[in-house]
Amino acid sequence: MVVLNKIYTRTGDKGVTALGNGVRVAKDSVRVDAYGTVDEVNATVGMARLHASGDMNAALARIQNDLFDLGADFCRPDMAKDKDAEYTPLRIIAAQVDRLETEIDAMNANIAPLRSFVLPGGSDLAAHLHLCRTVARRAERLAVTLSGAEDINATAIKYLNRLSDWFFVASRAANENGARDVLWVPGGNQ
Repeated sequence: MVVLNKIYTRTGDKGVTALGNGVRVAKDSVRVDAYGTVDEVNATVGMARLHASGDMNAALARIQNDLFDLGADFCRPDMAKDKDAEYTPLRIIAAQVDRLETEIDAMNANIAPLRSFVLPGGSDLAAHLHLCRTVARRAERLAVTLSGAEDINATAIKYLNRLSDWFFVASRAANENGARDVLWVPGGNQ
């Protein structure tokens, strides 16, 4: 259990922070940028939840918890040393990706196929879910950049890829299963 009784420590005042293994790195490192962007995704999900209810709200709550798991995963480098760690580091696992796929398939079963690209908008919830999608895509790009420099959990990248798909399908579900989608009209203002 995490216990936080003092919020500021002053240890980051010079632009460095500690990773999950205690190693100090610059706050603008790709790793910190990646898990910081995952935190951003989580904040956008929190905003979306203000407009969600029922099953959608429950699914978004599960995703928020997964995003903390993902942040913990990215915060702990040196996967090869996991077996030597004093505790088992938290890693995103395939079952979390599988759950997203199952939920995508269930939502998408009730939605007509697209005949055009969708513009972000429609309902309040759909607009917020599109924001979640775009920030998740940025987190995915940063994770891919990080994976080019360091070993990371490949399942974490799969999770982010699937998560952005989840947000897209959920936005269509939030738009009355696509009935309120705002469609792109190519060259519509020329």
